[in-house]
Amino acid sequence: MDNTLKYYAKNTEEFIASTLEADMSATQEKFLALLPKGAHILDLGCGSGRDSLCFLQQGFQVTAVDGSLELAKFASELIGQEVVVSDFKDLVLPVASFDAIWASASLLHVHSKDLPGILAKVIDFAKPGAVFYMSFKYGDYEGERGGRYYTDLNEARFADFLQKSGRSLEIIEQWVAKDVRPDKPELWLNTFARK
Repeated sequence: MDNTLKYYAKNTEEFIASTLEADMSATQEKFLALLPKGAHILDLGCGSGRDSLCFLQQGFQVTAVDGSLELAKFASELIGQEVVVSDFKDLVLPVASFDAIWASASLLHVHSKDLPGILAKVIDFAKPGAVFYMSFKYGDYEGERGGRYYTDLNEARFADFLQKSGRSLEIIEQWVAKDVRPDKPELWLNTFARK
């Protein structure tokens, strides 16, 4: 994770420029439609704060977290509230306290050996019945790519890591989609699930 955080420290402005305006509205709308009014969402790896801002503007409560101090500073200003700076391993939050967890392109930076434990921890942050959104680059690659560490998942690998976490989630919908940024050719595994 160290090199990944160094990447974000060095490329903060470039990353914000490439993601802040990325149109995630279709996925955001589907996610929010599954939630009760005013639900408390944990935005795990909030990056620029794009999704947190959307959720706040729709009347939801948000706790935003990011491992990058530089991104958290930007996101805090954007959303008008403090962003928690922590990597996933050190993150301490009350158990069973969130109605929903949004992990868009964030857990993909967790090393595969650590992913089951991190998934268990994240699932424990959620209340029973909570809704999850998670996205990973599609495939089975593990390692550094362009200065950042990635654990790519396909449907089978997702199921395997979830089983290894010792927690269960009911998959509501799982689909593969092109990157919403037109200049990026990657495919993404998207998952909606319920605790």
